[in-house]
Amino acid sequence: MEKVKGMINLMVDSASSMLKSWESKIESEGGIADIRVDVDLRSFSADVISRACFGSSFTKGKEIFSRLRALQQLMSIQGLLMGVPGLSHLPTKNNRTIWRLEKEIASLILKLVNERREAKSEKDLLQMILEGAKNADSGLENTDRFIVDNCKNIYFAGHETTATTASWILILLASHPEWQTRVRAEVEQVCASCLPDANMLRKMKTLTMVIQETLRLYPPAAFVTREPFEDITISDIRVPKGVNIWVPIIKLHQDPKIWGPEAHKFNPDRFAHGIAGACMAPQVYIPFGVGPRTCLGQNLAMTQLKILLSLIISKFSFTLSLNYRHSPAFKLVIEPEHGVDLVISRI
Repeated sequence: MEKVKGMINLMVDSASSMLKSWESKIESEGGIADIRVDVDLRSFSADVISRACFGSSFTKGKEIFSRLRALQQLMSIQGLLMGVPGLSHLPTKNNRTIWRLEKEIASLILKLVNERREAKSEKDLLQMILEGAKNADSGLENTDRFIVDNCKNIYFAGHETTATTASWILILLASHPEWQTRVRAEVEQVCASCLPDANMLRKMKTLTMVIQETLRLYPPAAFVTREPFEDITISDIRVPKGVNIWVPIIKLHQDPKIWGPEAHKFNPDRFAHGIAGACMAPQVYIPFGVGPRTCLGQNLAMTQLKILLSLIISKFSFTLSLNYRHSPAFKLVIEPEHGVDLVISRI
């Protein structure tokens, strides 16, 4: 969390730059504008994570992220079939493109790594990954794979999932103006016309509730997967060694037996007394996963979301555009299939 606190100014700068572009568009269109925001949110998050991960080489980091986005889109075409044994090895047109992108991504990452090894060290996430790989001392091929896989992890844990969640939050606040008003009142009271800092973020209880409820209804990850290393029995179900278990997170998050008869409705007040008070079995609330594989980037993601949303809601009011089409789609993460169009005006 201390590392994340040191990135808050970076997040504020990136968000402020994005919001200035919105202000210019609103002014040029007479005080109100129809804006496709999901692209901007993804760009904001990519900028933050690129700077945090790659330091002075952040522009090259954003190039890597653009290829990872393309890779994600291609892999999502397979949908639930991606777990079928042997499917990823067939020389289909889609797979050949995936293989090419994977090679390009690995090459770009390792090129940055070689430049970093020759230059002066920087205090960023890439340097931490390099130090971790050095300590592992597991051979060059495994070390390179460790570095590439961790950079990919940062993309999904710190960038793609955060941008997608921000999109869903804005959709829900646009659909529920009473909550937009409540969050705005809290931000104005906590920040008092100042830019948000770490102490202010801790006081934003209403905003936190909105984020938690959004993650319940639209968790970025669709499933938690586990593979038993030996034969086990769960309740009365026998699961053989090596069989993948897919747990659908949305099913757990919207089960009326756990969350009550209004489980499918947007109601952040259910989190007024924390996760333990929101449902009958708090262990089923797993937007960041569960157990030893809980997402390491959850503090980073929550901080990004609070910074971004507090700045947006303090400057703008917004409603859903007539161009918006509601269609949640599984593309490795659950995202708005047709993007997010909002009608935005200055306050």
